[in-house]
Amino acid sequence: MAHIIVVGNEKGGAGKSTVSMHVATALARMGHRIGVLDLDMRQKSLARYLDNRKTYSDAEGLNLAIPVYRDLPEVDQADLQPGENAFDHRLSAAVAALEPECDFILIDCPGSHTRLSQVAHSLADTLITPLNDSFVDFDLLAHIDSDGENITGPSVYSEMVWSARQLRAQAGLQPIDWVVVRNRLGAQAMVNKQKMESALNKLSRRIGFRVAPGFNERVIFRELFPRGLTLLDLKDIGVTQLNISNLAARQELRDLIKALNLPGVTADF
Repeated sequence: MAHIIVVGNEKGGAGKSTVSMHVATALARMGHRIGVLDLDMRQKSLARYLDNRKTYSDAEGLNLAIPVYRDLPEVDQADLQPGENAFDHRLSAAVAALEPECDFILIDCPGSHTRLSQVAHSLADTLITPLNDSFVDFDLLAHIDSDGENITGPSVYSEMVWSARQLRAQAGLQPIDWVVVRNRLGAQAMVNKQKMESALNKLSRRIGFRVAPGFNERVIFRELFPRGLTLLDLKDIGVTQLNISNLAARQELRDLIKALNLPGVTADF
C-alpha cells in the first residue's frame, strides 16, 4: 500500500503548498512514484503549481520529474451507501485509484476545517503540519498563557488530530507520525524564538508530535511558482552557480526530507 503523507493545518499562510510541492518533487526526483491530491477545492494552489510545472517543462523541452496529480472524481449519488458522505466517497476513490501506481500519496489540505480535511487526516501515515514561528500560529496547536510559558489546553486542530488517531487505532492501522514543521524561523536567537522552541518541546511531549526544521522566508519560492519549479530544478534550467540563499534553502529541504524519515527515502539529492 502507498504511504500517505498529509500536509495540513487550519490556518492559511503557513507554507503548506510550498512544503507540499517541494516534498512531492523531491520524492519524484529521487525516483519514487508519487501521486498528489489537492483538497483546497477553491484555491487549488498545489494543483496550479503542478500545472505550471508541466506547462513550463513541455514548452522548454525539459524532462522534469512531475508527480502524478489527480482531481477528486465526481460521484453519482446512486453509488453512495445509505448515510455515506459524498466527499468521503470521492476522497476514498481518488486514493484507491492512485495506490496501485504510487509509492507515496501526498494530500494537501486547505487552511480551514472541512470534511475532506478531517477524513484526510485519518488516512495519514505521516502528517506534516507547517507552522510559522509565531504564537499566533502556535494557537493552532494549543492555547498558552499570557507569558508564553504555560500551556492551558489543546486547540480544536489538535483535538481533530487526536480523533484521527483514535479512528486509525480502531481500524488497526499504524499510529500517525505527526511532524510539526517550523517555517520562517528567525536567524537570531530572539526571545520569541526561544519561547516558541520551549513551548513546542513541552507540547510535543504532551500531545505526541515531532518537531522538524522547515523553510525560512525566501523570495525565490514566490519567483518559482509561475513556472512550477522548485529549488531542486535550478540546475536543470541552466542555473549553474547557486547563491548563498539558494544553497541554504536546498539544505533546508534536505534537512526536512531527512527529518520526515519516510520509508525507503534518503536525502541524497
